[in-house]
Amino acid sequence: MMPHPLSPKLRQHKLSGMALTLDVRAAQAIERQLTPTEFLALLLDDELERRSQQRLTRHLKLSGCDPHKTLAHFNFAEASGVNRTTLQDLASCAFIMRHENILLCGPTGVGKSHLANELAIEALKRGLRVLSRPTQRLLADLHAARASGTYARLLTRTLTADLLILDDFGLQPLSPQAVHDLYDIISQRYEHGSLIITSNRAFEEWAAVFANDLLASAALDRLTHHCHMLIIRGESYRQRSRRKEVSGNPPVLPIDTLSQS
Repeated sequence: MMPHPLSPKLRQHKLSGMALTLDVRAAQAIERQLTPTEFLALLLDDELERRSQQRLTRHLKLSGCDPHKTLAHFNFAEASGVNRTTLQDLASCAFIMRHENILLCGPTGVGKSHLANELAIEALKRGLRVLSRPTQRLLADLHAARASGTYARLLTRTLTADLLILDDFGLQPLSPQAVHDLYDIISQRYEHGSLIITSNRAFEEWAAVFANDLLASAALDRLTHHCHMLIIRGESYRQRSRRKEVSGNPPVLPIDTLSQS
């Protein structure tokens, strides 16, 4: 089949979304007797969709989020304390527009990181800038960036993201420098950008992470001023999965028993 005469011109102008669907849309235009304007509108929609998907893919890669952990995979039945209506409201990302925070507390393996990732994916779909990192890793990266000369760039990206996710807050002790960096992030993002923080620690224990009463009080005051606090209860999904795997396997017989059968 000869290529459509418009194809090279579309590719020349980097309109590959239109070029890819040109033959299909041309056939549809003939079949449905579309006007030139309707035909062009379909092609433009294809181009916009391609660019939107490319942008999402690029931003997803930069964000550090897991594309496979979406709201469709969240198990409400096994995550006590998560209200479906509340989560659907948060998934609209209106809280980001209001520069509000989300604090997620609960034991290991109940889905805190999964839930934070899901909300981040929803933000990315809406064209918002997202940065997701384990708390310890981001602070370590900031420390290393001072030596490499990239500190200003990384700090700017951390502060200007529409949504910043700090995962596993309080999991490991923080150095005095890391404590000050964490406080600066919280302070400078206050009422300018949203934070989602996940932690295995009860909220009452968060102040101890700072090992500095003054910084802890100031940081937590800002974190909780405009915030949604979700406390997830339940059993670790990893342990549930492990038990299912064990129960689904036949018992392992001793070697001497096998030799007698």
